[in-house]
Amino acid sequence: MNRETAWRVFAGEYNDSTLDMSDGGERSPTYVVTPLGAKVNRLFVVGVLTDMENVGTEQGPMWRGRITDPTGTFHIYAGQFQPAAAAAMSKLKPPVFAAVSGKSRVYKPDSGATYVSIRPEIVKVVDANLRDYWVLESCQSLKKRLEAAREAYQMNPPTVGELLKLGCSSSLSAGLVAAVAHYGNVDLSRYSSMLAESLRYLLPEFQESRPPETEEVIKVEEKVAEKAPEKGADDQLEADILALIEQLDKDGKGASWDAILEGAKKHKVDRDKLEELVNVLLDKGLVYEPVLGRMKKI
Repeated sequence: MNRETAWRVFAGEYNDSTLDMSDGGERSPTYVVTPLGAKVNRLFVVGVLTDMENVGTEQGPMWRGRITDPTGTFHIYAGQFQPAAAAAMSKLKPPVFAAVSGKSRVYKPDSGATYVSIRPEIVKVVDANLRDYWVLESCQSLKKRLEAAREAYQMNPPTVGELLKLGCSSSLSAGLVAAVAHYGNVDLSRYSSMLAESLRYLLPEFQESRPPETEEVIKVEEKVAEKAPEKGADDQLEADILALIEQLDKDGKGASWDAILEGAKKHKVDRDKLEELVNVLLDKGLVYEPVLGRMKKI
């Protein structure tokens, strides 16, 4: 059996997935199919590890971690059947940049909800440069799926053969056909915004360290960045709250929520708005919660 390609998919798209499928054979792999047609059996993700805990027992540990990218959070689980990954996860101390290669997993409880996660095969500590390069690769991959989805939505119905003629890979073609049948024509503006925001979030800190092999990705980012929204009031508030959290963290244990709330009043930010801004900072991997009620800048 051929080894499945490890997809570069943002958490925002992956977590929207509610479809799992198999090619039908007895030993055929199972896939999570995203709304844009990524037919995912394996993933490679890089982000900020913000949380790690043993949700099992000392005798039978089950390690659960959270890794954030610019669009959301991946959930990873490793236990006795993934000994190498579990051992690596047990030694990680958040916050760190981490790279994970693993299998897609779906959990569907009786309530009818669908939860996706990653069963890691390899977990390693990396640096910010690799995280940034992964974001660029993921943006390029997302852009291709967006273009393919727009073409598929013009067909009634889309077929693998027609998508192959347009240059889509066999995997993406099959995934898109399945995705349209399951999700319908989704709102592509959500994923276009995800692409633009990821690039806008990344570019200021990546000017000097961009690898030479990313010329094609640079063209993608420049085209999308032209359409990216200008920095607005919320962006400035995010920066203000991030600076406030860093300022209030005097003992290295994080800033208390009460102190952040009091400090936010000077910026005319009420509790509801503060919670919204902090959630954005958490999703972007700029802060994390070391203990309940405290926030710390990464």
